[in-house]
Amino acid sequence: MKSIVTGGCGFIASHVVDRLVSQGHDVTVIDNMSTGFAENIAGHVQSKKAELQKFDLGDLKKTAKAMRGADAVFHLAANADVRHGLEDNFRDIDRNLVVTYNILEGMRKNDIKRIIFSSTAAVYGEPEKFPTPETYHPCQTSFYGASKMACEGLIEAFCEAYGMQAWMYRFVSIQGERHPHGVTYDFVKKLKHDPRKLEILGDGTARKSYLYINDCVDGFFLGFEKAKARVNIFNLGHQDIINVRKVADIITDEMGLKGVGYGFTGGQKGWVGDSPLVHLDTSRIRALGWKPNLSIEDTVRRTVRWLLANPYVYKG
Repeated sequence: MKSIVTGGCGFIASHVVDRLVSQGHDVTVIDNMSTGFAENIAGHVQSKKAELQKFDLGDLKKTAKAMRGADAVFHLAANADVRHGLEDNFRDIDRNLVVTYNILEGMRKNDIKRIIFSSTAAVYGEPEKFPTPETYHPCQTSFYGASKMACEGLIEAFCEAYGMQAWMYRFVSIQGERHPHGVTYDFVKKLKHDPRKLEILGDGTARKSYLYINDCVDGFFLGFEKAKARVNIFNLGHQDIINVRKVADIITDEMGLKGVGYGFTGGQKGWVGDSPLVHLDTSRIRALGWKPNLSIEDTVRRTVRWLLANPYVYKG
C-alpha cells in the first residue's frame, strides 16, 4: 500500500509512520514543519523507507500533485491547540477544515478512495452523558471541536458523493514518546524552570482520560483493518479517568521533586472550551478486539521520562 501521512512529523502521525514502515508500506509524509519535528521520522527518511515533502497543505495544487498514486491517506495534520482558538478564531477553520477540504479534493482528483482521519473528543463539547458514545449529539464549546466536527461532516459528504470510505477517530489526550504539548508537557516544562512551584490551570478537579500512543495507533489500524462500513467512527480512550491534581502528583514524583507548591488559577475549566470531564464510551472499538494495554499512571510516567531525556521538543 502507498500511503500519504499528513502532519507526519508530528506526535501521533510519526507513530503512524512507524507502523506503516514496519508493515512494509510505501510512505510519503507531508508536513509544513510548523509544529512537527524532523527528528521524529529521520531514521525512516535516511533509510529511504519514507519520503518527506515539506510544504503547506493549504496549497491545493501541490497537495493534489503529491497525492498521485496513493492508495490511502492518513490525515493527521491539524491545528491542535484548543486553548488559543479565541485569539485567532479563523485558525482552526483554516488549518483544520480548509486543509481537510484540500485533502479530500486531492483524493477526488487522484481517485483515492480511503481516508483515515484524526478527529477529537473535543467534538463532544461538554456532554451530559458519560461515558460518551459516538452517537451523542453535542453542543460545540470550542472552535477546535467545531472545526473537527465540520471536517467529519465534509468527509461524510465526500464519501457519499464520490464513493470514498472513511475511518474517523475521536480520541482523548494522547501521551507517550514524542509528546509535544498538553498537560504533561506543560507541567514538566514549568517544573524544569522552577521545581519549587507549579501553576495548574483551573482548580485541579478536572477529570480526563489519557491514552498511551501505542494503544492509540493500535486502535487506528485495527479499525482500518476490520471496519467495513462506508463511514466508520470510533472513540479511542482509556476506561479510567484521573484528575489534574493527581497527574501533577505523578509528574512531581517521577521527577523526584518534594514539597512542590501547587497554585491554581481557579474554576473547573482550565480555559474557554476546556471540558471538566472527558470520558468516552469505547465499546464500539472494543467489540473489534481493541483495548488499551497501559494504565494512565504508567502512560504519564513514560511520557515524563521521555520528555526529560529528549529536550529537543522544548526548543523554541
